[in-house]
Amino acid sequence: MELKKLMVLTAAFSMAVSITACSSNNNGNNGENAAATTAPADNATATNAANSGDAAAVGDIKPEEGASLLVWESKEERPFAEEMAKEFTAKYNVPVKIEEVAPPDQVGKLTQDGPSGLAADVVLIPHDNLGKAASASLLLPNDIFTEQTKAENTEASIVGSSYGGELYGYPRAAETYALYYNKSLVKEAPKTFDDVIAFGKTFTDKAKNKYGIMWEVGNMYFGYPFIASTGGYLFGKDGTDKDDIGLNNEGAVEGLKTFVKLKEILPVKSGDISADIKRSLFSSGDVAMDMTGPWELAAYKQALGDKLGVTPVPTIDGKKAITFSGIKIFAVNAYTQYPNAAKLYAHFASTKEAQLKLNKIIGSIPTNNEALKDPQITGDPYISAFAEQATNSQPMPSIPEMGNVWSPVNAALPEIWDNNADPKAAMDKAVQQIKDLNNGATAK
Repeated sequence: MELKKLMVLTAAFSMAVSITACSSNNNGNNGENAAATTAPADNATATNAANSGDAAAVGDIKPEEGASLLVWESKEERPFAEEMAKEFTAKYNVPVKIEEVAPPDQVGKLTQDGPSGLAADVVLIPHDNLGKAASASLLLPNDIFTEQTKAENTEASIVGSSYGGELYGYPRAAETYALYYNKSLVKEAPKTFDDVIAFGKTFTDKAKNKYGIMWEVGNMYFGYPFIASTGGYLFGKDGTDKDDIGLNNEGAVEGLKTFVKLKEILPVKSGDISADIKRSLFSSGDVAMDMTGPWELAAYKQALGDKLGVTPVPTIDGKKAITFSGIKIFAVNAYTQYPNAAKLYAHFASTKEAQLKLNKIIGSIPTNNEALKDPQITGDPYISAFAEQATNSQPMPSIPEMGNVWSPVNAALPEIWDNNADPKAAMDKAVQQIKDLNNGATAK
């Protein structure tokens, strides 16, 4: 599933993911597992192994006798899930059933179905939903494979998979955005946004509906580089301090100057830019550059063929562009009857080999350090560009207060873009609204 899309569902981002109705039977065992666990799983065996410091004990973890698993997956990534389930069953003799539930909806569904024993044993969630789930004690920590997970995956993915100093997730894919460009129109990939503006002045023609670049300018997810690259930030202490908000600091305001400059080559109201409109214009050659994510790659390759180029987001005021990133993580339901089997599956389906398979089937960006260096990734001119940008990205904060950010900032950016509002004043207002929401007050 596509991170940007799942973020849009959480906060006005657009994503179309089908959800198949969840079975009323947890693991397909004719209802015997639905005799609900009314308390989180007893994880004593797994915890003792993890705390023993004995590598052999960790390696010897075995599924519970008679275990079977239910895994929630996205519709798009089901082919990968089916392959993982088949391989896991062959190795551990544990049947695995797959059900389609959109990742942004899984924590809400887990909240309802977990205590009754109807939820999946292993869930797939966008990392920014982790705080809500972990703070509600819905997930078991990643305790058995903690050190291995940390050693094998990128720092950003570990940050995204952790909450309150505890590792919960098993990272399996990263998602950020980059700059697509039409090589027949843009002869050389732009290095800076000054380059983008210079090209746009020669190409943009509003009367002909042609534009040098287009992105969803009213969407904070895509606007974050114009805040963070020059020193702004969302929440302090690696996204964990809700009271330290840097969206309106001096660096953020400086970066927003570039945002404002780009209006000259994209003279379009923010509300008139949608993912569908942008996709159509880029595919037809009427937009030369599009800042978006890997979920558009297949369609753009089909539309442009060898004319398609992808490059990291251009620099802003001489600084490397910092984009938002999302981490897709497996997590284990705290109410599972089979914690060992569930943890084994979450680990098994997020290894280097599994992530490379996911990339091959879906086109995802690995979080595993060795997978990122594999020729399958480095030799792909498109995926490698996203992977390069991902190394200069920041995971979206996973604290529950993240949900209070989207509406205020998604109102401030259009005010700046459409109505020439002063960036400092607009962001001051947004920050105050976020603080009010964080403190339980009604934002004004």
